[in-house]
Amino acid sequence: MLPEEMVLKLQHEKAELEQHLEQEQEFQVNKLMKKIKKLENDTISKQLTLEQLRREKIDLENTLEQEQEALVNRLWKRMDKLEAEKRILQEKLDQPVSAPPSPRDISMEIDSPENMMRHIRFLKNEVERLKKQLRAAQLQHSEKMAQYLEEERHMREENLRLQRKLQREMERREALCRQLSESESSLEMDDERYFNEMSAQGLRPRTVSSPIPYTPSPSSSRPISPGEYTFSATSVNDFWYI
Repeated sequence: MLPEEMVLKLQHEKAELEQHLEQEQEFQVNKLMKKIKKLENDTISKQLTLEQLRREKIDLENTLEQEQEALVNRLWKRMDKLEAEKRILQEKLDQPVSAPPSPRDISMEIDSPENMMRHIRFLKNEVERLKKQLRAAQLQHSEKMAQYLEEERHMREENLRLQRKLQREMERREALCRQLSESESSLEMDDERYFNEMSAQGLRPRTVSSPIPYTPSPSSSRPISPGEYTFSATSVNDFWYI
């Protein structure tokens, strides 16, 4: 085989290898970019969900605080009313009898204390019921606060996991780019070493004024299989040992 043909063959194989490496690099880079984009979207979605949960938490705290304040105000009003009624009842019971009461007054005096005591018992029961409602509302508020804190902790852990995964994918992408760059540099060094060996043996390749354009066949558009890639590299190495 003539040196010119060998040079053309090597150039052809080099072009195929460069094309294969470029396609592989583009495929891997696109794949990594898709993963990175997906991770970024997931991170943004988690952050938006976390912000929404925080806003809902703040709204719930404000609502519970308002309900608690309203409940306490109602309780204090009822207690003030109860104290006022107790004072009025005590004043009526402590009033001296200035004149003989009429039968109607006697009947009213007999009935009024019972009604008042019944009303007092009702108010006491109402106060106890409101206190129970207040304790239940406080307990519910504490449970919801604990639930929101737990959800926020899970969201932070998920966000940290996604950030670490994104960092690993970026490091993997950088390592792949370095590996592809080293492969291209190795091919260029092999080509330069071949020309140096040819020059040392006194064989100078013919100067080509217009390079032959490389037109890939329909079958060359697919990625080179590992077997074909090994065969091409072996052919180049066998030629160097001739």
